[in-house]
Amino acid sequence: MPDIESNFLNNTTVADVLDDVEGNDLLQSLADVTVPRALKDECPPEDLAHRQFEDAEFWRRFAPYADVSRDEFLDYRFQNKKSVQNVDQLADLLDGVADPKFIQDVKTGLDQAPMNMRISPYLLSLIDWDEPYRDPIRIQFIPVASSRMPDHPKLELDSLHEQDDSPTSGLVHRYPDKALFLPLDVCPVYCRFCTRSYAIGGDTDMVDKVSYSPKSDRWRSAFAYIASRPELEDIVISGGDMFMMPANKLEELGMTLLAIPHIRRIRFASKGPAVMPMKILTDQKWFDALCRVVDKGREMAKEVCLHTHFNSTNEITDISRKAMNKLFKRGVQVRNQAVLMRRVNDSSTEMTNLVKQLSYMNVQPYYVYQHDMVQGVEDLRTTVRHTIELERHVRGSTAGFNTPTFVNDVPGGGGKRDVHSFDHYDPITGISVYRSPAVSDKVYLYFDPLHLLPEEGQQRWSREYEHEAMIREALCAADALKLERAVG
Repeated sequence: MPDIESNFLNNTTVADVLDDVEGNDLLQSLADVTVPRALKDECPPEDLAHRQFEDAEFWRRFAPYADVSRDEFLDYRFQNKKSVQNVDQLADLLDGVADPKFIQDVKTGLDQAPMNMRISPYLLSLIDWDEPYRDPIRIQFIPVASSRMPDHPKLELDSLHEQDDSPTSGLVHRYPDKALFLPLDVCPVYCRFCTRSYAIGGDTDMVDKVSYSPKSDRWRSAFAYIASRPELEDIVISGGDMFMMPANKLEELGMTLLAIPHIRRIRFASKGPAVMPMKILTDQKWFDALCRVVDKGREMAKEVCLHTHFNSTNEITDISRKAMNKLFKRGVQVRNQAVLMRRVNDSSTEMTNLVKQLSYMNVQPYYVYQHDMVQGVEDLRTTVRHTIELERHVRGSTAGFNTPTFVNDVPGGGGKRDVHSFDHYDPITGISVYRSPAVSDKVYLYFDPLHLLPEEGQQRWSREYEHEAMIREALCAADALKLERAVG
């Protein structure tokens, strides 16, 4: 028989392990219980890094904000007012902080970018200005010309063909029971990798934007369409960003959709919690409006939740944790949709830490997106092969319901497909073939970034006459030659 005593750890008790047994009646009742011997080695401290949240006045380390008080920094009005919106403002702010050559690199980068710049003091103060080229926050929000690479020859500005599926301006009806409503076209920050660079923010030297300004006639037209289609049950509200919506308009929008009998689920999508979390803490009027919509939905047995975009643990501080806890305590469910980006979150260590830290502050990791084929950000995209390998490492690191699904929102409007679910993938040419039967009978193609392909693939793409041949090879391997292509 096994030695029972050997199954215990040197007579260690619960009181020896936990610091907070005193004063807790439930734990006190376990205080003298001997702890069974563990079957696994104790995890190293770095495996618990996701439990650490920066709670110092970190912004004071950034010279321009050295004298900004906690109350002022946490005021969402300060964050909005002081957000940097052009390179001259950035140059003034970084005078004596960053290398002037870096500022010139940004200026040239913005001249070539499809998105304008808007970045909050919160993010600016978290960037490592000693190493801005390597910083994952800078990489996401501030373009530099020196890292720009040529766009893939099959790239389109509206890569997801959202406008093709729009019965009225700013409403996308692609999936049978779901519609995407874009009520406005401004955000608290502008992401370099935005898939709606065709519409979000003002015009740039590269792109004349489609306008989704918050006009009542446009909203009413969208509401009328939604009300007229009984198959619609799920509405995603994105844009643009609800963080920029006045409280009364946010409530009007949510309550109108809830009043439509067949609508069962509403998802407010916002980058705000990741880039300006203090709004949740200090804009009580806006917070209360959101909660009233959530509460009304629950009263009607309808789901109203918030989807956000944390992409890196560098974005997360104790301000984030407090904001997410405030939402959680009020019954607001928050899910995260990360975008996979090179040098931001494409390592298994960083992605696993992000997933665990989100879970620790009550945010459910929901999706990780294969980077869309967006203009001007080829340096950020990964290959499908890399994404599949990354998912392999992340899965099993935590509970299944807290493990995100890695998806490819395929070009041409096929919608989100599990990244593994291609009919064929050639890592040499970087062409993956997907079908989306619930959406259409077309075939959908995604193209890996050329600079990450092996030499053979790069050489073939360098010869324009080979492009069609490579695509036909992939379609033939997928037994999809006879299907209509959505792109390519």
